Amino acid sequence: MDQEAYRHVPYDIEVEQALLGAVLVDNNTLEAASALLKPDYFYDPLHRRIYETMVQFNERGLAITDLTLHAAMKADPGLIEVGGQDYLTGLAKAAPAMPNLRDLARILADHAVRRSLVRIGEDIVNGAYEAPREKTPGDLIQDAEKALYQVSETSKYGKGPLDFSESLRLAVESAEKAHLRGGRISGVTTGFTEIDGLLGGLQPSDLLILAGRPGMGKTALATNMAFNAARIKARDMEDGVEDSAGTSVLFFSLEMAAQQLAARILSQQTELEMRKIRNGKFSDNEWEKFVTAMGELSNLPLLIDDTGGISIAQIAARSRRLKREKNIGLIVIDYLQLIEPSRRAENRVQEITEVTKGLKNIAKELNVPVLALSQLSRGVDARDDKRPVLSDLRESGSIEQDADVVMFVYREEYYLKSREPDLGTDDGRKDHQRWLERMEKVQGKAVVMVEKHRHGATNSYDLQFDDRFTRFSNLAE
Repeated sequence: MDQEAYRHVPYDIEVEQALLGAVLVDNNTLEAASALLKPDYFYDPLHRRIYETMVQFNERGLAITDLTLHAAMKADPGLIEVGGQDYLTGLAKAAPAMPNLRDLARILADHAVRRSLVRIGEDIVNGAYEAPREKTPGDLIQDAEKALYQVSETSKYGKGPLDFSESLRLAVESAEKAHLRGGRISGVTTGFTEIDGLLGGLQPSDLLILAGRPGMGKTALATNMAFNAARIKARDMEDGVEDSAGTSVLFFSLEMAAQQLAARILSQQTELEMRKIRNGKFSDNEWEKFVTAMGELSNLPLLIDDTGGISIAQIAARSRRLKREKNIGLIVIDYLQLIEPSRRAENRVQEITEVTKGLKNIAKELNVPVLALSQLSRGVDARDDKRPVLSDLRESGSIEQDADVVMFVYREEYYLKSREPDLGTDDGRKDHQRWLERMEKVQGKAVVMVEKHRHGATNSYDLQFDDRFTRFSNLAE
C-alpha cells in the first residue's frame, strides 16, 4: 500500500536567508520590512535570533554588518555550528541584487500563519481525542475559534505585556483622536451629548451595564445608542470620513425579534406610532414618509442577532467572526440575564458571574465596547424612593465588579402615573393638584445615572423621552 508522503511544516529557509542578507547589504531596508515582520515569522531559530539582534542594533542606531553581528553573537551555539562570521558574510554575498523586502516579509508571514494553523489543527485533533470529561465539545469549539481569531488578527490582542512606551503611545493616540474630533470624544458616540462628554464616548475594551426596571425604557435607550452610532458611521462613510465617532454595531436581541427592533427604529425616525406600524393604518403622507425612511435606513451598518437562549460562548464566537468580516466596533446585548452560561453552576449568581466575565473578555479580546442591559431586583419597587442604586442590580456582585461603567435609566413619570389621588374629598383635590404639578415637571423626562465609572467621575443627566415613538433625545437647554 502506498504510504502518504510526509508533509513538512511550511517554511522557506532560502527566503529567510535572502531577507537577512538584504538587510546586511543595506540597513535601510529593515524599515520597509519591520512593519510586516516579527521575529516569530522566522522558522529557523538562528535566523530568528539574528533578526532580533538586527532590530536591536537598528533601534540603538548602530550599523548592521557581518562584523558587528558576529561580535554580538559570537557565543551563540547555533551561529558557531554553521560557521560563525563566515555564515554571516555568506548571507550578505548571496543577497538578491534588487530585493523586494515587502514581498519577502509577506512570504515569511504567510508561512508563519500556516504553521499556526497546523498547530491549531493538531490541538483540535488531540483535544477531541484526549480532552478530559469536564471539557465539553462546546469548550473545544470555543478554544478553536478563539485561536483562529487570534491568528486572523494582526493586532496585539493577547500578545503579552506591552512596554510602557507602547502603552503611552496608545494613550496619546486616543487623546489625539479626541482632539481631532474637536475635543469631544475618543470612543464610540452614544448620540447623547452629556453622556458622551462624561464617558468620552463608549471606550474600546470596556464593559458597560445599562440597568433599569421594566418600563423604564432601557431597551429603547440602548436601541437609540446603537442607531446613533451606526447612523453616524453610515453618514461619515458617504462623506469619505475615515476617523468616525460612529461604528458598525452588532445587536444581540435576546428578548425581542429583529423585526420588532427594526419597527421601533422606524417609529423613532418617522415619528409614526408603533400601533400604526403594527396595524398598517397609514395616511398617504405617512406611508410616503415610512417608505422614504426605510430606503434611507437600509444601508445602516447595524446587525441584529435575535437568537433566543444564546450562550456566552456563541456570543463570543459570532462576535469574533463579525469583527473579522464586518469590523464591528460596538456590541449591544439585550439583556444580560437571558444569556445562557456555557455550563450550569450551583446557583444563579455563579452563572451570572461566568456571563459577565465572558462579556468583559469579549470586550478586551476584540477591543470594542460591550453594552449589556440588565434587570434590577424588585426591591426597587418596594421603596418610597424608586431611584436605583448599585445594590439593586440582580445578582449584583459580579456585574458591579466586572463592569467598567454602570448606568441606570429612571423615569419618575412611570411611577407617578399610577399614584393619581382620588378627587372625592377636599384633601384629595389638593393632593391631586400637587400631583398634577409634579407630573408636569417630570412628564417626558428620563434620568440616566452613571453610578460607576472606572475611568472618571459619575453624574446624572436628564434626557427627553417620547413614549409614543420609544425615543430618547438630548434635552433642550
